Amino acid sequence: MIQNLSIIDLIVAPILFILFYIVARSIKYRHIDKEPYYKYYISGLFVKVIGGIAVCFVYVFYYGGGDTTTYYHDNVTVTRLFLKDPSAAIRFSVYPMDNEILLSFDEDTDYPVFSYDKHAIYVDKITWPLSLLTFNSFIGQTMLLALLSFFAIWRLYKMFITEFPTMEKELAFAILFVPSVVFWGSGLLKDTLTLSAVAIFTSSFYRIIRLKEGYLANIIHMILASWILIKVKPYIFFALMPGTLIWFAGYELERFRNKVIRSAITPALIFLALFAGYLFLKNMGDVLGEYALDNVLTKAVSTQQDLKRDIYQGASFDIGEYDATISDIISKAPIAIISALFRPYLWESYNPGMIVSGLENFVILLFSIYLLLKLKVINFFRLLFKNHILFFSVSFSFFFAFSVGLTTSNFGSLVRYKIPAIPFFVVSLLITNYYYQEKKNAKKKEEGDALLSAGK
Repeated sequence: MIQNLSIIDLIVAPILFILFYIVARSIKYRHIDKEPYYKYYISGLFVKVIGGIAVCFVYVFYYGGGDTTTYYHDNVTVTRLFLKDPSAAIRFSVYPMDNEILLSFDEDTDYPVFSYDKHAIYVDKITWPLSLLTFNSFIGQTMLLALLSFFAIWRLYKMFITEFPTMEKELAFAILFVPSVVFWGSGLLKDTLTLSAVAIFTSSFYRIIRLKEGYLANIIHMILASWILIKVKPYIFFALMPGTLIWFAGYELERFRNKVIRSAITPALIFLALFAGYLFLKNMGDVLGEYALDNVLTKAVSTQQDLKRDIYQGASFDIGEYDATISDIISKAPIAIISALFRPYLWESYNPGMIVSGLENFVILLFSIYLLLKLKVINFFRLLFKNHILFFSVSFSFFFAFSVGLTTSNFGSLVRYKIPAIPFFVVSLLITNYYYQEKKNAKKKEEGDALLSAGK
């Protein structure tokens, strides 16, 4: 039997803490003179590491087991296989799971529990070397995964700072310190991998189309991130496509200096970008499997109905019944998006974890309402088209929230599944507020200048 926590954790964890601090301190002081936002580097890293350790403790002592302990079990199992037969462990990592690979395991190694789940097994394939590096320490491999994930999240933070250098504090909160994202995006879970993949994909795409740098390296990063998303949670890859393509189209439009020409070709270019995305996803049917375009509507309905079963009683919510038709599913878009971004509400929170999520959602909801009242809808959309990153952040968070809200009927699942959308949505709120305050200050200055002129 594999024990989740052991004496090895008490040895490995402090050593990793010390190593992480030494490395992080060195990186911080190497950059901070030219890039002051590196003052958040150490705190951002250790908040994430502590979030990952918290996941370990919550699942062991509160839930009594779950996904993260099962991934740990599987990683130890594959590590044992590697020590017994390295070639078999490499085959497990590289090839799809089949009976031949499964027969490589035995009673001495134990068997991977997620061998039946074609998406979860890829978490094992990606993360088991962390178990080997940490001598099968549950906390140790979680800390290493949190470290690797932090590099991806920091890259995303740098992307936004490049565009909005005066918002380092606000962006640090949105990307590095939102509680639910820190917790669910730092443990040995699918969500940590997919959040990191979204961050790598987005920041690499930005470096290619905006900074025009490191084309080969960034294309490789995007391919790797796409592969992780397709293998672990394909619907996130779907949610990334529309915003990414329109983002690309927006930068292409900047080549046209003439505003009349740009206005005339904008709809056509956006349509072409989305149509190209449709053809791309359509031709990826073999790779996406049950998430292929031909199957995705049926999959959405079956997933939502599955999560409404009696075993989730007391923790579920309902956006209403719908059929696997485009019109029926689109009609559910508003309630699905609102549910994913703002629920569970405070009055729907029934345990300590949900209360924290409910408070977080309440703050985000109040801030969203405040901005809508201040800006009004038409001004919000003007801002949206003014900045490409803002447009991408809103479109991705909405598309993703739509897919999660549509297919999830359980609050326990919802607070985990929605975390890739939260940093982008909170960032979009903060950028919108930044533009609003800028406009407000400019208006005040104008009025002040006018009064001064009148006084003369």
